[in-house]
Amino acid sequence: MILPAPALAQTARIPATDEGVTIIVIGRLAANDAERRVQATPGGADVVTYEDYADKSLVSLRDTLAYSPGVYTQPRFGQEIRISIRGSGVSRGYHMRGLTLLQDGVPINLADDNGDFQELEPTFFDHLEVYRGANALRMGSGTLGGAINGVTPSGDRAHGLYARLDFGSFDMIRGLASFGFGDSDTNGWLAASADTQRGDRNHAKRHSLRLHGNAAFHIADGAQTRFYIGANSIDQQLPGALTQVKALTAPRTGNFVGNQARDIDSLRLQNRTTLELGSAMLNIGAFLNLKQLFHPIYQVIDQNSADRGVFARFDYVAGPFEMTLGGESRWGTIKAKRFLNVQGQRGALTFDARQTARTSTLYTELRFRPVPEVQLLVGAIYAEGYRRQEQSVPAPVVGSAAYDSFSPRVGLLWEPAHSIQVYANFSRSAEFPTFVELAQVAAFVPVREQHAWTAEIGTRGKRGWMSWDISLYRAQVRGEMLQFTVGPDIPAPTFNAGRTLHQGIEAGLSLEPTDWLRLRQIWQYSDFRFQDDAQFGNNRLPVVPRHVLRTEIRLGTEALHIAPNVEWVPEGAWADYANTVRVPGYALIGLTAGATLTNGIDVFLDARNLLGKKAIGDISAAIKALPTSEIYYPIEQRAVYAGIRARF
Repeated sequence: MILPAPALAQTARIPATDEGVTIIVIGRLAANDAERRVQATPGGADVVTYEDYADKSLVSLRDTLAYSPGVYTQPRFGQEIRISIRGSGVSRGYHMRGLTLLQDGVPINLADDNGDFQELEPTFFDHLEVYRGANALRMGSGTLGGAINGVTPSGDRAHGLYARLDFGSFDMIRGLASFGFGDSDTNGWLAASADTQRGDRNHAKRHSLRLHGNAAFHIADGAQTRFYIGANSIDQQLPGALTQVKALTAPRTGNFVGNQARDIDSLRLQNRTTLELGSAMLNIGAFLNLKQLFHPIYQVIDQNSADRGVFARFDYVAGPFEMTLGGESRWGTIKAKRFLNVQGQRGALTFDARQTARTSTLYTELRFRPVPEVQLLVGAIYAEGYRRQEQSVPAPVVGSAAYDSFSPRVGLLWEPAHSIQVYANFSRSAEFPTFVELAQVAAFVPVREQHAWTAEIGTRGKRGWMSWDISLYRAQVRGEMLQFTVGPDIPAPTFNAGRTLHQGIEAGLSLEPTDWLRLRQIWQYSDFRFQDDAQFGNNRLPVVPRHVLRTEIRLGTEALHIAPNVEWVPEGAWADYANTVRVPGYALIGLTAGATLTNGIDVFLDARNLLGKKAIGDISAAIKALPTSEIYYPIEQRAVYAGIRARF
């Protein structure tokens, strides 16, 4: 292992053994490696393992990351969620910006850095690595939010057949089957999943079919190559946003105008080759992502994209010195067309363009331990981006933009006692516009990049039956890219703010006084606001509420357990930049349970919003919200799911 560090227990961890819960991987070798990397990071980071969310019906990334400190996830409908860390992409009402999403260490973001989290299948993952803010530099990310990496099993650590079946409310059926084989030299793993559900709102039906696999081959002593393949076919009806009154009184209401939908077909091919060179390790690889998007909304968006990329990472250890040097480049082309929406079908062509993008990074970290209890870190990431649009319809127009940014980072990690860490860091981040910001309607808009300086202090560790993970951060942002909703038939424009402030607390706590009792909870405090803005003064930014608290009490063992939970938002978020409308807070009560029927076969139950609460969960920001503004998404309705897991 390149990065030696004490293996601290993580917040909300359930031990996994051969006799315990039936999970994808029997054992914790891969997750332990990831946790050691987290413990060598002087900043907010954590690892979420499959057993942490095994009793959940895995609809979206929300179900995997609900107890990851600092990760704000809020369902909109179906598999559509808002995901944000430290206010990243806080005003983006669709897709995702400001976060780097990876699968098995390879980015799934497009070459312009736009992201679609729907392509990540939670049931495939052995664990997820979450690096918040500049702590994601080791993942090649230099954004405000950081990076989330979903890691699938390898065949040598997931032998045999694993199957899972979920079913429940709103005609939901979801199935998974995976098979692993081989040894450490040569192995393979293949998984397929399918799901369908009519949704908890009208016009919200979805179905998907996904396939993922990997195969490793021994090349020579200390050399191995692994190939990955992933294919997705995802069809989702879009019920749309509602007025506040409808969201609070008739949340099942859907929007049938235009038969809005988002259908994604994608194929990802990747390779990673690892060379062990004594005290050093070299990872090199390449990837190809092909994607087709058919998206009837205000118009029919019809896109075909092809993204290619290469990456390399070199790790070296020499006594108390450690070094990481890496780089990555993504470049791609989008054939972008728009048509008049004729009840979800293509009408007359209104827009035709060729969009080309490139995003490249080069990063390094140097770590030094003057004494075993102290680690000093200095690092930096250089990012370069290029965007070009060659439009032929409605008129021949060419627009382009180039960006570059240098973001340094320093950090300190102190271990005052065994299994206790205190850390601090100071860093710069930068984000470049995607085509969502640049190619607005029919014009190429010169949106600037945003950048921020962030200071962070925190602690994580374990003492007896208590473990914790707490970070405090303060980010001074310049040129933040903010969107606002104009109307249902107009795409959201983007503007650069002057100065904004993002500060908050990311806290996780786990108490396990006995082997049959565990309490885990997270608290997020988010204070995002303008600073002396000419139009908005010191108003708070909309969308994300100040406080979010989630608590779960688990009673029992793997043989039989029950875990009631509560999500509490005491004060809802602002709906607009003018701070004229704030949505109500809410509290949701849920429950999960599980039992082992026999060795290798488990059943589980997942009940949500048991009291049938009506509330607003997510918002598409407006300049000034009106009673007629259709910008609100209701929370998930009452639902009960159950399932069975088996390993043969």
